[in-house]
Amino acid sequence: MPLQPVILSGGSGTRLWPLSREAYPKQFLPLTSKHTMLQDTVRRLDGLDVEHPRTVIGVSAPLVVCNESHRFLVAEQMRVIGRQPAAIILEPHGRNTAPALTLAAFAATQSGADPVLLVMPADHCIRDESGFRAAVADACLIAKAGAVVTFGIMPDKPETGYGYLRQGQPYALEGVTGRADALAGFVEKPDLDTAQGYLASGDYLWNSGIFVLHASLWMRLIKHFRPDIAQAVRDAFAAARADGAFLRIDAEHFAACPSDSIDYAVMEHLSDATATDLPPAVVVPLDVGWSDVGAWSALWEVRKQDAAGNVIDGDAFVHDAHNNLLIAQHRMVAAIGVNDLIVVETPDAVLVATKDSAQDVKAVTQFLQREQRNECRHHQQVHRPWGSYESIGQGSRYQVKRLIVKPGESLSLQMHHHRAEHWIVVSGTARVTCDDRSFLLTENQSTYIPVGSTHRLENPGSIVLELIEVQSGSYLGEDDIVRFEDRYNRDPTETR
Repeated sequence: MPLQPVILSGGSGTRLWPLSREAYPKQFLPLTSKHTMLQDTVRRLDGLDVEHPRTVIGVSAPLVVCNESHRFLVAEQMRVIGRQPAAIILEPHGRNTAPALTLAAFAATQSGADPVLLVMPADHCIRDESGFRAAVADACLIAKAGAVVTFGIMPDKPETGYGYLRQGQPYALEGVTGRADALAGFVEKPDLDTAQGYLASGDYLWNSGIFVLHASLWMRLIKHFRPDIAQAVRDAFAAARADGAFLRIDAEHFAACPSDSIDYAVMEHLSDATATDLPPAVVVPLDVGWSDVGAWSALWEVRKQDAAGNVIDGDAFVHDAHNNLLIAQHRMVAAIGVNDLIVVETPDAVLVATKDSAQDVKAVTQFLQREQRNECRHHQQVHRPWGSYESIGQGSRYQVKRLIVKPGESLSLQMHHHRAEHWIVVSGTARVTCDDRSFLLTENQSTYIPVGSTHRLENPGSIVLELIEVQSGSYLGEDDIVRFEDRYNRDPTETR
């Protein structure tokens, strides 16, 4: 039985601000291991077909559904761990998880196959990966028998930040080694008293947002319960076009697609349905150290703590301080005589909050969005398909940036109307095109790009190129660019 992983890599980068940003949300960060959360999601299935060969014949390369603006991040992070996705499906607009899964189901069935889909968010932490793989193997058997399977997390506290699943009668199937139950209902995020009652009853699980079912079954269910989503996605997928490793979904058709989650669009209806022609909904309990790392307090819980309960990442000092999360990326952080705090320091922003108010970080991101401030969307270091850049100094008519260009990569052939640029090579080798000239620069050499000159910067070497760029002129915005050629097929409005 082929298993097709589907990784839903959405997210707005607001709940873990300032470490996470709109252009670089948490799934691209190494929050719980040396790998990013996206990479851990892919690697989590390693060995599944070896550990459970009778259940899973083969695990296919993953389908990744992501925002179009994150496409190069996904591709690069897969390359770093030596994985080639089956496809990277680009959503031109965010429309929640139900349309995203429908896109993946269309992609999975294009060759006439009907694999079992394992649908996973890209930003979850699971400590017991072996236990997770065993539960996936059971879920595959249940899905093969025609059911829709979701995973419920066994609660260890009265959590008010998660939705809940209500367990029904036991579900028995030959070959299933763990527990499985009929899914009796979905419950929205409860208040504290209700959550305490759920925990005491033993009949409720946290909603994990992970699903297993045949691709054709999902297409049948979305058409049954939400024909408007099914039709809009069908039209958008039919007009999609390949762009290298990416599958670009038609923006006009997808814009007409309603936004809805898998839970609201299908699963809640299915758990309440009485029609005999609908498949059963089954929940498999998980006790594998799961977290969606949905707030700073959740990250403190899953990270290793010292004897005083502090989680320290970076250059930090504590004295008479307990149960704090301290992250220092750019400067030293010292915490004295404080308890239960979140302190996150980045080059351009500092967050200080109590753990109890960790869910209120969204108030900061809402303020930044209203004020149209860059700290909401980008870090000081901005990632591009060719590498990255960061501002290290600026004034009224100048800006200094540090550019990193990966081996073999290049910026677009471009021109600026309002600024000149001075480039100084710190390390590596640069190939510079400036109007009709092309030449090499090595360490400690520099050049000048006049206003209006057509130019390109390339790294022809095998090591990273690092240089300092000094911009000067009447306007220094990133939108002052005319792009003539670009190997990454970016929209002309995308900077650099």
